[in-house]
Amino acid sequence: MKFKQITAAFLAAVITVSVLPIRACALDDKKDVKAPAAVLMESTTGQVLYEKASHEKRPCASITKVMTLLLVMEALDSGKIHLTDMVTASAHAASMGGSDIWLKEGESMSVNDMIKATAVASANDAAVALAEYIAGSEADFIARMNAKAKALGMKDTTFKNCNGLDAPGHITSAYDVALMSRALIQHKKIFDYTSIWIDYLRGGKTQLVNTNKLLKSYKGITGLKTGTTSAAGSCITATATRSGLSLIAVVLGAGNTKDRFSTAATLLNYGFAGWSMTILCKPQGELAPVKVENGMTDSVPVRADLSGTMLVAKGKEKAMTGKIVLQPSVKAPVAKGQKIGEVVYSMDGKTICTRPVTASAAVSSISFSRVLRLLLMNLWYV
Repeated sequence: MKFKQITAAFLAAVITVSVLPIRACALDDKKDVKAPAAVLMESTTGQVLYEKASHEKRPCASITKVMTLLLVMEALDSGKIHLTDMVTASAHAASMGGSDIWLKEGESMSVNDMIKATAVASANDAAVALAEYIAGSEADFIARMNAKAKALGMKDTTFKNCNGLDAPGHITSAYDVALMSRALIQHKKIFDYTSIWIDYLRGGKTQLVNTNKLLKSYKGITGLKTGTTSAAGSCITATATRSGLSLIAVVLGAGNTKDRFSTAATLLNYGFAGWSMTILCKPQGELAPVKVENGMTDSVPVRADLSGTMLVAKGKEKAMTGKIVLQPSVKAPVAKGQKIGEVVYSMDGKTICTRPVTASAAVSSISFSRVLRLLLMNLWYV
């Protein structure tokens, strides 16, 4: 065990990643992206900024654990499990090969430590132990993984296990990996684990070294997961944030770890050089009250949430325009929150986003009884 720990630490020290200079020009699919499949996605909008064979079905090795960790985070958020819960390894979990923390049958660790082992060291045995703890069996957990994949729109994906060991029919795509990575990082707690470089289990007896070497070389890196098997090649889903822009770079099937990391860095550089999150501009026009037909009042005040940011290509920030478009009138009754217009943001003549304009109050329809009531009230106070 000590030999494995020393070896891991040695590899972590000697493996370096050459981060290419930031460049705004288009990427060369062969020269710059040294992998058969890749995707660059902006995490807030889900907009794809670059893709190469993005829907090609491929094995993804331990990138599989992104879905495993997503279901774990959901179980934590729902209160079904807690970080302090103790998880006992079954014979099945302890039998996993590949990357592991050498769990023994009957050995117990906290959920917190099992997540740490899964996220940092890509431990196959810890992933299975978590799956069994949540669902009762790995098979039932896999069913939940596939159901979640369907819910996220991952049309290229079929999971056969929860840790990514090569298995017939266990496939996904670069686009689907980006989708589940985007879902996982909505749970900010995951960054407490994916940002760890070195940590320990079993009272300091077992060392964990993060398999994501970009943590030591790439500015703004926050995660997320690596994976390597003979069938999948070298894979990574890398997340990074700079100046409010959050990106997900997925690389599947690289020939070696160097190409995996350099390609991920190239994709991230391309994104940060080419795009930015820009505050929405002040729209033309006014949020004036809208005329109400046959209502107890002749107009209704309106509101719109004009806060937020928009993903735009760098250099195009000032080209964005906004325009308030309101209905000339609405018929009563009008419900509070009812949409009666929108703010349209455009760039180069194309609509890039809209924000609804809604009624900020309710207006009832005019009726004889309501008019009579108002008349009587006015007479009473005269």
